[in-house]
Amino acid sequence: MEENIREILKNIGEDPQREGLIKTPERVMESLSFLTSGYKVNVEDVMSGFILEEEYDEMIVARDISLYSLCEHHMLPFFGKCHVAYIPNGKIIGLSKIPRVVELFSRRLQIQERLTNQIARTLMDYLKPQGVAVIIEAVHLCMAMRGVQERDAVIISSSMLGAFRDDSKTRMEFLGLIGANGNRK
Repeated sequence: MEENIREILKNIGEDPQREGLIKTPERVMESLSFLTSGYKVNVEDVMSGFILEEEYDEMIVARDISLYSLCEHHMLPFFGKCHVAYIPNGKIIGLSKIPRVVELFSRRLQIQERLTNQIARTLMDYLKPQGVAVIIEAVHLCMAMRGVQERDAVIISSSMLGAFRDDSKTRMEFLGLIGANGNRK
């Protein structure tokens, strides 16, 4: 990979032997390895361990989970916040598992819509809850730095499953709890 990065540097008109670029191929390789580390993580490993039988049936919300990913079309970053909710159906999950699921899928080449669905489907499949809701709000550098150069656009995607899709009151409660109703602080 380092040799390929040196070739890219040459192809854009740079000298890979220039003082500031000598270690760039190694740094880029390490960076890409970290930014795509989700390919090396198994969903089963993340979800195993802390799923408890519990008779709790009210909404659980993890709001403002930081999210960083790479767009699969341009390999440029997109970043923002992810909000996740579920309504248990006899099982709850350790709270740290929710951001881990977000990170697992965001550390792959992605499109925001797929990422949103992967998070929701994983929680639905493993917990079998009454419903799952995921909303991602992200800024895409492929839109901000190139193309339309729209630096202030925030892309919002959602996946509503089970009770969140079927019951508008449940959906509205979730939106209110994450501040999507305009009352966000």
